[in-house]
Amino acid sequence: MKPNILLVGDLINEEGQLVNNGYVWMKNDKIFHVGTSDSPLIDEDVIRYNMPQGSIIIPGMIDIHIHGADGADFMDGTKEALETISKVLPAEGTTSFLATTMTEEISVINRALNTASNFMLESQSSAAELLGIHLEGPFISPKRAGAQPTSFIQQPDVSQFNEFQKSADNQIKLVTLAPEMEGGLELTKYLSSQGIIASIGHSDSSFVEVKVGIESGISHVTHLFNGMRGMHHRDPGVAGAALLQQELMVEMIVDGVHASPEMIRLAYHSTGPERTILITDSMRAKGLGEGTYTLGGQQVTVTGNEARLIDGTLAGSILPMNIAVKNMMDYTQCSWSDIAKMSSENAAKELQIFERKGSLSVGKDADITVLTEDCDVLMTFCRGELVYHRKGERV
Repeated sequence: MKPNILLVGDLINEEGQLVNNGYVWMKNDKIFHVGTSDSPLIDEDVIRYNMPQGSIIIPGMIDIHIHGADGADFMDGTKEALETISKVLPAEGTTSFLATTMTEEISVINRALNTASNFMLESQSSAAELLGIHLEGPFISPKRAGAQPTSFIQQPDVSQFNEFQKSADNQIKLVTLAPEMEGGLELTKYLSSQGIIASIGHSDSSFVEVKVGIESGISHVTHLFNGMRGMHHRDPGVAGAALLQQELMVEMIVDGVHASPEMIRLAYHSTGPERTILITDSMRAKGLGEGTYTLGGQQVTVTGNEARLIDGTLAGSILPMNIAVKNMMDYTQCSWSDIAKMSSENAAKELQIFERKGSLSVGKDADITVLTEDCDVLMTFCRGELVYHRKGERV
């Protein structure tokens, strides 16, 4: 049995509103009660944490696009790699995630998928929860490959996808593909029919082709502005479609590198908090500092806050989720309520798990993140367990 825990402080309630002097009561692994009072009357033994003034209690953050962290990568295909990633993510406020693949040899992808599905069957305690898999590649355009190895790119194919899904024990929840490729629309329609999110990414689609893709089931955009045909005054391309088409949920890597603050602000004017999902797209170097690492068998050099291939191509990020939140607030002046949507609620709804994650609501998993006003992580709870506590913090 997990202890009863009471968090007291400013919070974002289930309606997405900022509540001053509120509280969240966790019982076992669920949210038992949410209320308004700085001194709630609880007639049971609880561990009480009074949050410092200026801090904010939000739903645990969900990263639906992450490759690795702390020296580990999902494509390593090992249980140890997944354990490393899931245990380090709460330090940045992430309480659940989708493990994301790379374009690689089929056997390498299948091994990683099988490892992840087996990992999900095990008890995941004291760590962020693996919710499923984001298949990024190999069904992408070689023209917009970015850091994805072009030698392993394949035409979109339903049969090949089903092989992947079998290896993953049906845990693939989101697929990034280029719908303009031969077989792309067929795969898009199939994914949509199976309740799997079809995302346009690493795509050279024209605006017209994106609209055809939407009609076939495309509902999501992978890392806006990166790995896609950009905006032109005679063809808005994939990037323009992401801003204009209200059917699309839009991922953003808000590190100031993958897109400038001005472009994030411009995009946000169109997507708003309702269509934006914050992601990290981070690779194994996150948290390790400058140096040389690998991504998909390719050498990556990290300098400052940038990770690049030898030819200068951006190779994922080293962005923590709490810094994505800080940057988004700095760039757009969005509210904490908006942040709760973009970092948790929208992802939970899209993954169809909003009944148990994505808001501070009674009966949901007690996934909770506490941030300072500067977006440093004070505490992270995963399913009612305190798994991260900033050193030296008095609570």
